[in-house]
Amino acid sequence: MNSDKNNSARINGRAAALQLILLFGIVSGLGDIVYESARSVSGPYLLLLGAGATAVGLVSGLGEFLGYAVRLLSGWLADRTHGYWMATFIGYGMLFCIPLLALAGSWEIAALLLILERVGKAIRSPSRDTILSHATTQVGRGFGFALHEVLDQVGAVAGPLLFTAAYAIRNDYRDGFQLLWIPAALTVAALVVARLRVPNPEKLETDTGKAPLATDRQGFSKLFWIYAIFTFLGVAGFANFQVISYHWVDKAVVPTMQIPILYAIAMGVDALAALVIGKLYDKRGLVSLAIIPLATLAIPFLGFSSQYGMAVGATVLWGIVMAVHETVMRAAIADITHLNKRAFAYGIFNTIYGLGWLVGGAVMGALYETSVAWIYLFVTAAELLAAVAFIFLHKSWVQTTTQ
Repeated sequence: MNSDKNNSARINGRAAALQLILLFGIVSGLGDIVYESARSVSGPYLLLLGAGATAVGLVSGLGEFLGYAVRLLSGWLADRTHGYWMATFIGYGMLFCIPLLALAGSWEIAALLLILERVGKAIRSPSRDTILSHATTQVGRGFGFALHEVLDQVGAVAGPLLFTAAYAIRNDYRDGFQLLWIPAALTVAALVVARLRVPNPEKLETDTGKAPLATDRQGFSKLFWIYAIFTFLGVAGFANFQVISYHWVDKAVVPTMQIPILYAIAMGVDALAALVIGKLYDKRGLVSLAIIPLATLAIPFLGFSSQYGMAVGATVLWGIVMAVHETVMRAAIADITHLNKRAFAYGIFNTIYGLGWLVGGAVMGALYETSVAWIYLFVTAAELLAAVAFIFLHKSWVQTTTQ
């Protein structure tokens, strides 16, 4: 009798976990329609409003940095207050900064709105990922985050395409931004449904009876800090799409109208690669992170060329690397940190991740105005160091999992 009850509880727990992952996938997909549309054209849009390459690189880097650095505070507060749902609602509410870009009269105002949206993501992400991590215990960390990423990328693909269609009517970015009021409102509505259907997601993890890999309630392990170093180096050498697309427009490599389409292709590649990489993580652990330094190194050599075909190749590689960032890198945090400190761990991780974005975006933006060759040297140095860090990371992971 007890065995039947336990089996029933496991089945119900798995069903609730899948439901929560799917609902958050819908939330993230709708949210991606909003902010990925903006990211796909933010470089050219800032250029249109009068910003230079250095300003574009700095704004994109600063936005990403704040979008991750604020997570340090928001993650810590979420763990202290257990206000995971509240932080998630506040963060998604700040998506409305993107439709307001239609009213921006200068690149400075547009930059502020873009940065504020990133801050909103910083507020919601540690809490959202903590909620998701509870659900992924039931279905596999890698697979759970990968499934969420696939649904997330449906919006990331649809958003730029819808934006392109709106832009094509009158060749006006403002038409595209005005359209985004609708998915922004639907995002919040879908989040309400998720909250009502699974109000206590932490029970999905605590009821499994599984022993966590990380048992230290007070601090973070050596493995966590090596992971953080690897993250910074790998991301610092990752050429962001804003600077690459700036180059495509500046050098007439890709027609302006096709920029959102290439970004949508990158998001589609991200979605397809996520499931494969997620399953690889569940089977092989952190070894799947070896993709990052290898693929990231090739991106600038393709992306900053003058050939259209190479630009497409850079787009595909960019999507693959993003798939690793959004699945394995998030899933691993849940495995190497204790439940009671998980949101704070996501905050620390994302702060370091954002610092990598800031350094990489600002440096590559400045180097672009000097010589693309310097970007090649910078990325090569960063990814070689990331490869060295990965060797130590894998060794520490093996020691931890075999203890």
